[in-house]
This record gives sequence, C-alpha cells and structure tokens, in this order.
Amino acid sequence: MAMKIRLARGGSKKRPFYRIVAADSRMPRDGRFIEKLGTYNPLLPKDSEDRIKMNLERIQYWLDQGAKPTDRIARFLEAAGTIEKTERKNPKKAEPGKKAQERAEEKATAAAEAEAAPAEEEVPVEEAVTDDTPAEDAPAEETPAEETPAEEAAEEEKAE
Repeated sequence: MAMKIRLARGGSKKRPFYRIVAADSRMPRDGRFIEKLGTYNPLLPKDSEDRIKMNLERIQYWLDQGAKPTDRIARFLEAAGTIEKTERKNPKKAEPGKKAQERAEEKATAAAEAEAAPAEEEVPVEEAVTDDTPAEDAPAEETPAEETPAEEAAEEEKAE
C-alpha cells in the first residue's frame, strides 16, 4: 500500500480549507484517509499561527513508515524543520512564453526603426538655446520649408 501525506480539500466554493492527511495514494483526493495529521487554511495571513497546524510526531511516524509527502506538504515540513530542504531546479521559471517573446521582438524592432528615423531628420535646436546672445537678438534660423524650394530649384537645373 503506497502511502501519501497530502492535502484533502474542504470548505465551500471560493473558501478553501485543507486537512493534512495520511492516505492511500489510490484513494480520491477528498476521499477516504487513514489519519488526520493537521490543517491548512490558505485564507489566513502568512504570519498567522493558525494558517498551518501539524501534528509533527504523527507526521514523523508516517514518514518513518514510508509515506511520501506531496510537494506542498514537503514545503510545510521544510519550513517546520522536520525534513531537510531539497534544492529545486526550474531553469525555465523566469522565461516568458512564446507569445510574450514574439511581442518583445516586435517591440524591439519597432523601437530600432523609430530610433533610426528621427536621427536623420534632427534639427539642431540646442545650439540656438546655448548661444550667449539673447533669444530676441538671435538670427532667425532657416526652416526646412525655406530649404525645400532651394533644393527643388537645384534638382530642376540638373534635370534640364
């Protein structure tokens, strides 16, 4: 008989409450169990003493009998100091999914294109502000509209 120390859900809808039980692994999650070993109330704050209550003596007994704790129960027992901590490796935990990676690539290419376009059309505005002459006495700068007819005239001469 394969024994497990696991959570059995109780409580009403949207209000979970769990019993920590020793049960045969073939039994349903909320079904028949051999012994109740404690309770877990996830709705309470993490620093509350009533959040997790365990009978550590009985849990140790079942562990000695060969019962395997589930991942969640193992974390509870590690926090209580009953069992030693196991190192967990999940290298893909922080990686975004495929769709998020595609969106990030699209944003990066759009940002690169946006940076390239304004660099060609920059007008030196800072030079006029940093001059020692007052803004009223500063000579009027040529605007792109004034440059355009001169360029068009030069192009027309080349065409002829």
